[in-house]
Amino acid sequence: MADDEGRPEPVVRATGLGKRYGDFTAVDGIDFEIRPGEAFGFLGPNGAGKSSTMRMVGCVSPRTAGHLEVFGLDPSVDGSTIRARLGVVPQDDTLDIGLNVRENLIVYARFFGIARAEAARRADELLDFIQLGDRARDPVEPLSGGMKRRLTIARALVNRPDLVLLDEPTTGLDPQARHLLWERLYRLKQRGATLVLTTHYMDEAEQLCDRLVIMDGGRIADEGSPRQLIERHCPRDVVELRFTDGDRLAEAATTMAGAGHHIEPLPDRLLVYADDGERVVDQVEAVGVHPTGSLVRRSTLEDVFLRLTGRSLVEA
Repeated sequence: MADDEGRPEPVVRATGLGKRYGDFTAVDGIDFEIRPGEAFGFLGPNGAGKSSTMRMVGCVSPRTAGHLEVFGLDPSVDGSTIRARLGVVPQDDTLDIGLNVRENLIVYARFFGIARAEAARRADELLDFIQLGDRARDPVEPLSGGMKRRLTIARALVNRPDLVLLDEPTTGLDPQARHLLWERLYRLKQRGATLVLTTHYMDEAEQLCDRLVIMDGGRIADEGSPRQLIERHCPRDVVELRFTDGDRLAEAATTMAGAGHHIEPLPDRLLVYADDGERVVDQVEAVGVHPTGSLVRRSTLEDVFLRLTGRSLVEA
């Protein structure tokens, strides 16, 4: 279906969505839409409300405020219908170690009423897709973390879902395994699937997400594409000036006051946000500041994230 302007109807639409646990407000009246065929991300520190939001979209936790539609349906009324069209990748792998790799997919497919022959065909197709076809008869337990993660994703796809929810899909994986998973998820999106993910890896969000929201304290701090968010909140360059002595760092922060758009002191370095990083480096030399090392880099989504949510660790 499409709206009055011919655009496809959102797969997920939330207005004033809220979730409370007793006196604690986990999600505080947020608005967002997820469009068909896009990769949409929820970013935020611990306790920001990301997982609570995902659980409401996944029809496993009822909302306590606001309006929520998934496929145009109300999760509180049509939860089973919605869940049949979802693929869910939990943060922790929940594979059955009593079954081999292929059997994990076949048995899970049977939960959706898929005939055994079709379940076997889909299992073989998915194992090829995630590059585990040669491990089909292997037990699950000895698999590497990356292999188990790929198998968990394959299991979530066995019912050919229209919407795939991925909670921290690459946590704990080495860089090679992470990049392989990114490539598989990109291919999945090319096939027309809508992806929704939470992640604390900023490079992952930049790589995978067409749009994302940054959450903090149960609210949405901002929304947009990674590039839009970077351009909105940060100048082009970040100059990192490293120091081994805290006194020298504090002195440099005072001397460099006014350089760039703003300066952020960290325990071992100064971050200078500026439109022209090379000019800042020239200014450092001109005023007699002598860091042990300097680096000019482009602003990233991580800079945006830290500006919007702060650097202090909040336990929740």
